[in-house]
Amino acid sequence: MEVQCRGKIILNSNPLYCRLQVFFVFLRKIVPEKPACSHFLYKNSVDTKYIFVTGGVVSSLGKGIISSSLACLLKARGYRVTIQKFDPYINIDPGTLNPYEHGECYVTEDGHEADLDLGHYERFTNVRTSRANNVTTGRIYQSVIDKERRGDYLGKTVQIVPHITDEIKRNVKLLGNTGKYDFVITEIGGTVGDIESLPFLESVRQLRWELGQNSLCIHLTYVPYIRAAKELKTKPTQHSVKNLQELGIQPDILVLRTEKDIPADMRRKIALFCNVAPDSVIQSIDVNSIYKVPLKMHEQHLDEIVLRKTGVTPEGEPHMAPWLDFVAKLDSATEPVDIALVGKYVELQDAYKSISESLFHAATYAGRKLNLVYVHSEKLAPENVAEKLAGMDGVIIAPGFGQRGIEGKFTALRWCRENDIPTFGICLGMQCMVIEFARNVLGLEDANSTEMDTKTPHNVIDLMEEQKSISNLGGTMRLGAYDCTLREGSRAAQAYGTTHISERHRHRFEFNNDYRERFEQAGMACVGENPATKLVEVVEIPGKRWFIGTQYHPEYSSTVLSPNPIFRSFIDAAIAYRDERLAKK
Repeated sequence: MEVQCRGKIILNSNPLYCRLQVFFVFLRKIVPEKPACSHFLYKNSVDTKYIFVTGGVVSSLGKGIISSSLACLLKARGYRVTIQKFDPYINIDPGTLNPYEHGECYVTEDGHEADLDLGHYERFTNVRTSRANNVTTGRIYQSVIDKERRGDYLGKTVQIVPHITDEIKRNVKLLGNTGKYDFVITEIGGTVGDIESLPFLESVRQLRWELGQNSLCIHLTYVPYIRAAKELKTKPTQHSVKNLQELGIQPDILVLRTEKDIPADMRRKIALFCNVAPDSVIQSIDVNSIYKVPLKMHEQHLDEIVLRKTGVTPEGEPHMAPWLDFVAKLDSATEPVDIALVGKYVELQDAYKSISESLFHAATYAGRKLNLVYVHSEKLAPENVAEKLAGMDGVIIAPGFGQRGIEGKFTALRWCRENDIPTFGICLGMQCMVIEFARNVLGLEDANSTEMDTKTPHNVIDLMEEQKSISNLGGTMRLGAYDCTLREGSRAAQAYGTTHISERHRHRFEFNNDYRERFEQAGMACVGENPATKLVEVVEIPGKRWFIGTQYHPEYSSTVLSPNPIFRSFIDAAIAYRDERLAKK
């Protein structure tokens, strides 16, 4: 017989059976069928915990590194963790920003152009990010305005509070509401006191009250060392915390960025003046590698403090053996590998952040110390190319857009090809490989990309067909992860250990397949292509030591624990070339 018991359909009319069914329904609500991890025991809450990371005094203190380090430690304890970045600028995303403005534009697998901190998040956690992990003021306002235009607010006056702050809060909790994560770490861009950050901080204030013990705030601040006085100064930190308190947010944990060790009595003083528990004042002293920061944070029990303050009992130690192995390799490496990176933004280290980190990962696993030499492509010419690149073990031709510095890349590629130097071209770097080969091997002197010369008679690189009708540039490139089939036996396939891969893209122009047969016959093989579109993804010259170009960006998928295979292959080739030269001396 079918009866209804407290809203549940029970196929039995026995009162005892009904009560048992209600009990089991209640149990399923309070206890997950599969605990998130061994540390989430039934006695503990399984609600998603939200951690907010704010910064004060100055920018570039390393909120992203601290957020990534904490996520790394929590993940090593078995928890499911994700990190998101809220940027206060009005751009919809950083896709249209000049690298001089914002550094590298990072691309997620789902095709979102994101802040470079998402690269740190992935490199530290081995967890892929998405569009939901990076939100800007522009996206928040765009969403609210779209809702207002649709009439969603029923004619009400749309205001910062509650409409903008509600939209921010909705985005903060978006990842937590999926049920996939135990901890959501939210980094608030900018510094306390910035006008642009105020709506985000107000949203954090509201969420702290709404979430209670399921949230906490970590405030990163600066303790400067005044060299003339030979003293560390705590006043900037005190003022920064005071500003945060004036906005209604009391930090639970302070992380003090410093060049010098902060004495225990000074940390107690900061705790006293900032209303923070003494054991929750942690220093982040400069180290020679960002990958040592998680270890430094664990030494001061940051992960344990976070767990206790969010109502979770810390148990055991995080499983950091693979990370410690990487750091041990980093510290033991003494023999260098010299790599030149040829690009037009070389004076700005963040413009090629993912590439430099991917090279570092690969070199470390190869037991070598990376010596990365930046070479400005705009200043490279046939007269000085040998001087700039001779002695390098390998050369990277960087991605980018536009005409500036392009001829210097052609010059570098010709010298590397003719001198058989291990060479790696990425995106525009790969396209430059194709153009240089067309000019100097195929004899097509006017060969070019239609990005640089719309009237070139030999458009060996051309605008993708689906891009020709697009005038609005924001977020309209070929973005995100796409499949690629590699030719059996090619050096690229050997590097990956498979013929089927998926890598991330960010481009509008492509190899022109009308010229494919001529390139193949002349010795440049098109060894990788998209199986659906036949778009050429990888070119290589098999007769060279290592000469490969990829239309995609393999640097986006390289992490500390999973370095990208093609970067490892490139570094191995560079080391072999170095050893070969040294053996001849």
